[in-house]
Amino acid sequence: MDNQTDSHAILRRSIYGILICIGLGAMIGRILAVDSVDFRRVADTKFKKQLDEKRIELQRQNLTAVEIDYALLHEKTDLAIRSGLWRPFQSGNDRSRWCTVRALVEPDMQVPGVPYAIDKVIDRKKSPGWDTIDMVWRNEHFYSSKPPLLSTLMAAEYWVIYHATGKSLGTHPYEIARFMLITINGSCLLLIFIFTARLIERLGTTDWGRILVMASCVFGTFLTTFAITITNHLPAAACAAVLLDSLVRIWLDEDRRIWTFLVAGFFSAMLVANELPAAALSAAVSAVVLWLAPRKTLIAYLPPALLVAAAFFGTNWVAVQSLKPAYMHRSEGDNWYVYPGSYWGNRQGIDQGEKSAAIYSCNVLVGHHGIFSLTPIWWLSLLGGALWLHRGDRRLKLCTLMALGVTLVCLAFYLWWPTVDRNYGGNASAFRWVFWMAPMWFMLMLPAADLLSHRRWSRGVGLMLLALSSLSASYPTWNVWSPPWIMNFLGYLGWL
Repeated sequence: MDNQTDSHAILRRSIYGILICIGLGAMIGRILAVDSVDFRRVADTKFKKQLDEKRIELQRQNLTAVEIDYALLHEKTDLAIRSGLWRPFQSGNDRSRWCTVRALVEPDMQVPGVPYAIDKVIDRKKSPGWDTIDMVWRNEHFYSSKPPLLSTLMAAEYWVIYHATGKSLGTHPYEIARFMLITINGSCLLLIFIFTARLIERLGTTDWGRILVMASCVFGTFLTTFAITITNHLPAAACAAVLLDSLVRIWLDEDRRIWTFLVAGFFSAMLVANELPAAALSAAVSAVVLWLAPRKTLIAYLPPALLVAAAFFGTNWVAVQSLKPAYMHRSEGDNWYVYPGSYWGNRQGIDQGEKSAAIYSCNVLVGHHGIFSLTPIWWLSLLGGALWLHRGDRRLKLCTLMALGVTLVCLAFYLWWPTVDRNYGGNASAFRWVFWMAPMWFMLMLPAADLLSHRRWSRGVGLMLLALSSLSASYPTWNVWSPPWIMNFLGYLGWL
């Protein structure tokens, strides 16, 4: 029996590995194709004269037709990049962080004495195509509105690339940005996949249920969708996955090794540094580990957490001379978003905010940006939570209460924002502010997936939910900063 159990475990891990490789390969393929595709056809018209002249010049050199086509493609690419028409950055949201990265590393883009200022980067004459709406005006300079810690970490990698190759994001945006997307987002996805697989093996009870949850992790959510752009959501989800694995080891497996507490403390703080509302989960985990092992918590869990906190507030202070992130300065008398030409003074479309909290809540949960309508696989997480509360052991019940409590607290926080902030995460293909909770919801999904595994019709239901979730995750093929398919469909019907 033990040999059979071991062989099943080996087979499951092999399947996990296959799914992870497919998921990472699909992500890298999308990153290598990432582009501002809306401008591709425009470039053919804009540079027609220059390209026609270049074609004549090449024909005089007696080149073959294939050689001429390749040379023209290279020429058009060079013209488009230098004009700012082509760029591998899909939104002002991600460009905001990339602007900070350039300002920290490239000497020509730096403002003396103001390391985080992006004035020169967004100068259209010096850097065409590097505009962003996610910036603030402070002390006579422009800054990214994003917390600077993530951009600072990105800049460390870019510093190595810049000095090792002599190439910059200004001259070679595609090569460098795609490489960094693969290394940064690829690492985050790998952490999510590996540590979710560990949770699945530890808490699941059936082969089919475990594989369904793993397939959902790789294909059924927007985590892989958003891997082609820089956001704080993917790093936050990776931190949550590692943190939950550490919690299970400390709480359920009674692991009291120093290393486990060091990892838990570091990723608990990094989670909050990337998603401030995730402080709800970090606080809950901190309370649990302090209750279970107060001495280990103080000597191993707390120091790395304090180190991350110091880095978060320290970089924020160096950047904008405030402990609060720039985006939090919107109150009257302290509004950093008011400057000539500011987008935020004249919001358009979805960024104007939903006036009705009830309509907003409905759309966030089951409507055009719905957590449960776009990714219906999460219904299994609700069912799984109910099953563990009903028949799980004491510690599983407490884990479930913690996960459900954190979910409710954070959803209430997101749903009851003032009107100006009720914008569904902006022009994005999903309600992106909840992505970091995915590892927690995968954990809750396990008992439901195990229950579905016992009957053919119920397995069919699970597969249908996964297929519909994968559809939504695959819909924004070219740009994640675009409306969800449900919103587009409702607009086509004239219901919006």
